[in-house]
Amino acid sequence: MKRAVLIADDHPLFRDALKLAVAQAVPGAQIVEADTVHSLFAALDAHPDPELLLLDLNMPGAHGFNALVQARANFPTVPIVVISAREDRSIMHRALGHGAAAFVPKSASIDLIVAALRAVLGGDTWLPASASAGGLDPSPLDQQELDATARLATLTPQQFRVLSMLSAGLLNKQIAAELNVSEATVKAHVSALMQKLGVSNRTQAVLLAQRLSLDQGSGDSTS
Repeated sequence: MKRAVLIADDHPLFRDALKLAVAQAVPGAQIVEADTVHSLFAALDAHPDPELLLLDLNMPGAHGFNALVQARANFPTVPIVVISAREDRSIMHRALGHGAAAFVPKSASIDLIVAALRAVLGGDTWLPASASAGGLDPSPLDQQELDATARLATLTPQQFRVLSMLSAGLLNKQIAAELNVSEATVKAHVSALMQKLGVSNRTQAVLLAQRLSLDQGSGDSTS
């Protein structure tokens, strides 16, 4: 029996395209869909040893590489294929630096997506030809990003959700309503994540998370 293949993307039409590619690359696979980071981690909890995870970088609850870092930290053996509308060379290489096995542009044909999935299933990494255009590969991660990654990887999925909501500007009361917990519980999560991140206030925590943005220093763009 085939293990599950998780498709995490908030665009239904593109999930349909990815399902076609998965059906060719992993015949008979059990396909599990997620359209938010919350539903992604619920799916990973239910299927902790999937064949593959196809991950959109910018679906609801994700900011830059944060969801990739969190998935890699909590499910270290899962092969992750990043799917993104962004085709910047540096972003492709940073994705692999953060633990992805492949980076597939959303502009890729079904045949190319299938080739990428088969490469990952065979134990290889995969990047599009454009990733190597223009000379030597860039250094994927600088020291600040490595440091931020190491600290963010210590968060639990729930702490990560709280941090994502802080990054989106939500207040404790709003976070409590979203998570269906008390404000006191939210405050406890905030205190715990600040301690793990080694910061003294919420603003510093958000700034640390922003070091993993796609466009460092200018905010994220399209997924």
